[in-house]
Amino acid sequence: MTDMPETSAEHAGTSDPAHVADPADPAVTLDRARRLLARHPLVDGHNDLPWEAREQVGYDFDRLDLATRLTTTCTDLPRLREGGVGAQFWSVFVPSTLPGPEAVVATLQQVDAVHAMVARYRGDLALARTADEVEAATASGRVASLLGAEGGHSIDGSLAVLRMLHALGVRYLTLTHNDNTPWADSATDVPVAGGLTAFGHEVVRELNRLGVMVDLSHVAATTMRAALATTEAPVVFSHSSALAQCDTPRNVPDDVLEALPANGGVCMVTFVPEFVSRATAAWHREAMAAASDAGVDPRDWVAFGAFSATWQRRHPKPDATVDDVVRHLEHVREVAGVEHVGLGGDYDGTDTFPLGLEDVSGYPRLVAALLDRSWSEGDVAALVRGNALRLLRDVEAVARDVRGRRGPSLATLGQLDG
Repeated sequence: MTDMPETSAEHAGTSDPAHVADPADPAVTLDRARRLLARHPLVDGHNDLPWEAREQVGYDFDRLDLATRLTTTCTDLPRLREGGVGAQFWSVFVPSTLPGPEAVVATLQQVDAVHAMVARYRGDLALARTADEVEAATASGRVASLLGAEGGHSIDGSLAVLRMLHALGVRYLTLTHNDNTPWADSATDVPVAGGLTAFGHEVVRELNRLGVMVDLSHVAATTMRAALATTEAPVVFSHSSALAQCDTPRNVPDDVLEALPANGGVCMVTFVPEFVSRATAAWHREAMAAASDAGVDPRDWVAFGAFSATWQRRHPKPDATVDDVVRHLEHVREVAGVEHVGLGGDYDGTDTFPLGLEDVSGYPRLVAALLDRSWSEGDVAALVRGNALRLLRDVEAVARDVRGRRGPSLATLGQLDG
């Protein structure tokens, strides 16, 4: 795969007339989508394959060989190639229910697993820490592998741990997962910090200094606004969709989307059915209410998953569709601008995905749907790759500037929050 430079003509929407599809011919449009992804290999913001590898086989890639077409995951090397994926942020997620030191250990095990995965499949994957390293991976025909830590619990209130995660290649930190941290409010927990505490603001500042993206997926809207008020660098939503299109606390309100142009950030729209389909979101709310009535905590994702699997047999889950995802992409484009939208599928992070997007091979079908809706090739190129690379470069530039002004923060949670 080769990454073609984006030109002003591409952003203006011009394209090769030979590749203009007849909307009535899906095969032609799909071929056009694949050609576009070959020129602009996709950057995806969030994939939970490392946790699946841990849960299924204890990271034994002899038993979960990514070089083969797998049936127990959404992700493997053949399907990444089919999907036109050129760079993947691998989530080094660990449950937010783990006690602090255990969360740090488990996060390091996840990081180690990604390093081991890249080493094993070195002909197909390449570790990347910068935008230039993503470009180099593409030039060598490999999928750039970046790391994202999903939840501030992974640092256990320690900026030193954060710095070590950066040294190991982590390039975004989601400030919370499903539960609050002592210094930041989650979208799915009872607020206690009013967004960010004093230490939470210091975490954002240290992320800026390191060149680690501030990821605002999973956090409360108050936390989003507090982080935007503090950060000097563009933020990312690694896997979130638009609240106006699907009313769930995991999605992004319009006032926050409207702030992205001034900040430079990117909302990477996720494919999770409960976050993109109104019908599926309503089903999910009913399932959570039923779980609570049965004494199951909906925030306990393991217990709730077991409950909902049984509940679903009597209450079928509505399907989400490609059109649901397109609705969110177009809303973010309309509110924030095409320079501030990306893709964060969250593959292997939930049990179902929209019809046509069941695994990582489905991205061309999404691109084809956008082309059918008169997205220009330049806009699609920005969505699938250009915006993410620009974001990485901007965060790197801010980090160089901040490091010229201050050294590592020695602040502690106890000092700042008492």
